[in-house]
Amino acid sequence: MAATPVAAPDTAPVVKSAPALPAGSTAQPGWNVPPKWSDVELKPQYASVPGREMNVLLEDKGQWWRTIRNGPVTFYGGILMLVVPALLLVFFAVKGPFKLHGAPSGKLIERFNSAERMVHWTMALSFVALSVSGLILLFGKYVLMPVFGASVFAWTAQVMKAVHNFVGPLFMFSLVAFFFMYVRDNYFKPIDFTWLAKFGGLLSGSHVPSGRFNGGEKVWFWLSIVMLGVIISVSGLILLFPNWDSTRELMAEANLVHGIIAILFMAASLGHIYIGTIGTQGAYQGMRKGYVDETWAKEHHEMWYNDVKSGKAVQKPVGAAQPAAGDD
Repeated sequence: MAATPVAAPDTAPVVKSAPALPAGSTAQPGWNVPPKWSDVELKPQYASVPGREMNVLLEDKGQWWRTIRNGPVTFYGGILMLVVPALLLVFFAVKGPFKLHGAPSGKLIERFNSAERMVHWTMALSFVALSVSGLILLFGKYVLMPVFGASVFAWTAQVMKAVHNFVGPLFMFSLVAFFFMYVRDNYFKPIDFTWLAKFGGLLSGSHVPSGRFNGGEKVWFWLSIVMLGVIISVSGLILLFPNWDSTRELMAEANLVHGIIAILFMAASLGHIYIGTIGTQGAYQGMRKGYVDETWAKEHHEMWYNDVKSGKAVQKPVGAAQPAAGDD
């Protein structure tokens, strides 16, 4: 016998609405939904520890810094640090060192006194220490780590960081001392612009008179020692002392500026080192021993040579070769 079909109800069941909740009830839908990351980043949050940015829970500038540092700064900086020494080697192979035209006289003129040389070498040696440690910190994971492994590189990086942090203040102090000791002889004069226009006779081989320092040396003094030196020192101080209430964004910007200026400083210093050592005969002896031959002084700095011979310059002729003050 077939079952009798049951008819569907004529109306849908009545659904009652949820009772109203008191204000602040944790049963309210959505009460425990965390804020979006964008809201955390843009809006200051609560922090019980006082201080700048203590209430910033998410900072995106770190990724921005990492992208630029590990990208353009490392890539183009590495190219520059390879191209500059390569060009100097090619120039030396083609032109060779700048030699004296005349025979050495055997008579010496004081070029730098003991204090001037001490400040120069303090600055130079600290600069080399900072350059080596800085290059390892910037390029080490690309050059050293694949060869020596992560453990050796990590240990090396820690040592180089300590060297960089402790030698930095010495370099800054020597910069200040160097400036006040040498600035008197580095003011530009009309003859310096003539020297620069002729590029010091570097390519033509023609003689261009100059004072104690020529136009090129004065450009090095003001652009590198003063301008780049100030920028690299200020950015370095910001990185050395984060407890000076610096923001994370300022620290990131200071790190990028420090790295870029350091690369430019090192590239420029390679030219200065080249000219002062293998590039110019007798130049290194002037800073190493403090004296140069009269022939060298006349050919490279004729106006200064005339001032020394006439007694107008602070430096004096000393006659036959002898050790500089402080070298005996």
